[in-house]
Amino acid sequence: MHPHAADSALRGRRPTSRTKAGAIGMAIAGILFTVYETAAPRADQTTLDGAASWASTGWAVGHIAAIIGLALIPLAWGALRGHLDGTPLEKPASLAAAIGYMGSALSISYYGAETYGLKAIGERAVAEGDAGLTEVGEAFRMDATAVTVFGVGLVLIAVAAILAASVVWRSGTMNRWSAVPMAVAMVSYLPHFYLPHPARIAWGALVTVSALWIAAELWRAARSGDRTAPRA
Repeated sequence: MHPHAADSALRGRRPTSRTKAGAIGMAIAGILFTVYETAAPRADQTTLDGAASWASTGWAVGHIAAIIGLALIPLAWGALRGHLDGTPLEKPASLAAAIGYMGSALSISYYGAETYGLKAIGERAVAEGDAGLTEVGEAFRMDATAVTVFGVGLVLIAVAAILAASVVWRSGTMNRWSAVPMAVAMVSYLPHFYLPHPARIAWGALVTVSALWIAAELWRAARSGDRTAPRA
């Protein structure tokens, strides 16, 4: 094979492989968000039952699932950029991925504190039979710096999802509606914390369905190799 032809074929395979990997990552991320909302117990966190929930396996599993999910979502936006490599939509897709990475990094820092810090506090509260220790957990969860970092992270995650949805809408290679539900889910990420547990589980299911739809479209686009000119 002529060297130039080989280089061209290799460039064709790399975006396809990245797109498929991003599709798989997005599918896994979606499933993990349902795990997050169903595994983590939601007791009154000012009580010993709440302290016990922090120390539980379900709490750790649920929050680690969210951490992994948040790490995987921007990988899918990066895969979208790879799929649209060389088109006018490459730059906005790259921006979506970059903003998504920053948002996930900021948000994951807060989830880490909830996963490990609250576990230690919950174990101590249960061991000593002192529900008052839960106030320590609430103090660092609502610390101004922690809340600001987490809030900014979630806003960036929502912005990235909106940008990605705009790119998909204009791409001409994927169902134009396929990224809209994920954008809606990420915009409602912060407000969903104030919902009752059944509604939070429903939100997790929305993330799952949304992610699976995007994953299916990315996979289909990767297999077809279609890079139709973007819609105006």
